[in-house]
Amino acid sequence: MSSASPGAAVSEFDLIRRHFTRSTTHTELAIGDDAALVRARPGMQLAVSTDMLVCGTHFLADTDPEDLGWKTLAVNVSDLAAMGAEPRWAFLALALPAVDEAWIEAFARGLFACADAFGVDLAGGDTTRGPLNLALTIIGEVPQGEAITRAGARTGEDLWVSGQPGRAALGLAALRAELSLNAAARHECLAALQRPQPRSALGQALRGLASAMLDVSDGLLGDLAHILERSHVGAVLDAPSLPLAALLATGAPPGSARHCLLSGGDDYELLFTAAPGARATLGALGARLGVALHRIGFITAQAGEIMLHEADGQRVSLAAAGYDHFARKPAPS
Repeated sequence: MSSASPGAAVSEFDLIRRHFTRSTTHTELAIGDDAALVRARPGMQLAVSTDMLVCGTHFLADTDPEDLGWKTLAVNVSDLAAMGAEPRWAFLALALPAVDEAWIEAFARGLFACADAFGVDLAGGDTTRGPLNLALTIIGEVPQGEAITRAGARTGEDLWVSGQPGRAALGLAALRAELSLNAAARHECLAALQRPQPRSALGQALRGLASAMLDVSDGLLGDLAHILERSHVGAVLDAPSLPLAALLATGAPPGSARHCLLSGGDDYELLFTAAPGARATLGALGARLGVALHRIGFITAQAGEIMLHEADGQRVSLAAAGYDHFARKPAPS
């Protein structure tokens, strides 16, 4: 990131005023004071989440700043979607190695595009000099007692995933020249990586239907393991039901496609459990929202165990190989 031209010193407050201050729709006091003032609507609980994106760990240094602005907020919106909460307020802490107003302007444009898409007010935050680091805290609302946690899965329930997990991981692999995709698929997979679309409307619609839920950020198997741990259950995945066909159509090798589906991250799809009696309702819900919902398995009583039933009847035990920042060298996305 280049610095501003000599003699054009820009203060922290100038940056905030120029690029991050604008009118809000549901914040009583936003940027410009020591703290924001917000009010939860009657009957609502507040849901709060924080995510940090670090250059070299979560994104490459040459990532388009507008895409990065979108993604910084989108991954937090996805956290609230995973609990059935409606996003309302965001607080951004931004560390910059130098002032590059063109970069900041593009970043803010992407951030506010996402905010507009999901009804979020940027209500405050902070800026400082340092290694490029983007930390965003989001606050949402969910009706009292209706939040969907990871702890509600029960034996015999169906396991579902939304959309097309695996595309973002394929996009990252293509970006690193680790594999080749056809032109249309490369564009689609890079869009999934760089401009994830959090399932906010779906998450809210699943209140009362899903018994346990989270978003797939660290890989389907790794995130499934979190539900199993919190709910003290196991799971069986049905190989023919996995949404693999679209990944194979990208031109990726079958082994890579399957690995990205099961262990790739950054998809921000919703993985959830629901009673078998909800199948017709979920089918209609997916059609109404225009989101594919895939029933990929079921919940068992074998706590922590993940089994894969292959098309030929073979049963394979799977390790929950999700992404862990401290277990291996991070892979920038």
